[in-house]
Amino acid sequence: MVVRGLAALRILVVDDEEKIRDLVITYLLAEGYDAEGAADGRQAVRALSQKDFDLVILDLMMPGMDGWSVCREIRKSSDIPVIILTARGDEIDRVLGLELGADDYVVKPFSPRELVARVKAVLRRARKQEPEAAEGEKDIQHNGLRINRASRKVTVNGRLLQLTPKEYDLMLNLAGSPGRVFTREQLLENVWGYNFFGEARTVDTHITRLREKISRVPGARQYIHTVWGVGYKFEVEK
Repeated sequence: MVVRGLAALRILVVDDEEKIRDLVITYLLAEGYDAEGAADGRQAVRALSQKDFDLVILDLMMPGMDGWSVCREIRKSSDIPVIILTARGDEIDRVLGLELGADDYVVKPFSPRELVARVKAVLRRARKQEPEAAEGEKDIQHNGLRINRASRKVTVNGRLLQLTPKEYDLMLNLAGSPGRVFTREQLLENVWGYNFFGEARTVDTHITRLREKISRVPGARQYIHTVWGVGYKFEVEK
């Protein structure tokens, strides 16, 4: 994830409603951000492939390629912060957005000032994410599992796991403290940067995906264990 100094921070605003797009951009520019817009999902994906952005403000309901699809594309290769901006305020939509990797969720109609405050908060949290590993820092290794902190790659029995950025962070957080039990709220705080109140099931979803990817490796052990009524821990089966 690229996070530059404030004067150079670049934000992509994706919304098919021109008035909303222009309003958000105007407020962001007034705060000193470098902001530009995309009118639909395909334009957004194209812009993200051509430039480095520090944050995306993403509408969900767009013709053609919707916001959920854009978020999925982003999370295949990037941990760039995403704030969903949408008229859909149902709990299931919020949960789906967060499970896809969104960092915050703002429902229309909204206050532009509040949205800018959310942008600042998400960017602050992004700066607190784990720094790149120092040269020579040791990998984490546990019975067939290896986490290369410098390259952010995870292998099991020599096979590379195709993990999303959040899946990697979750595995690193658990494997870095073997035997320690983490509550869902602690994992949300450590991996996502703050508590998604009432959205702890996003942790369960990511744990399930991690387990599925590990289980596809022949001879792989079970590393992530459920502690019923509490949360999860990393422990290698004997």
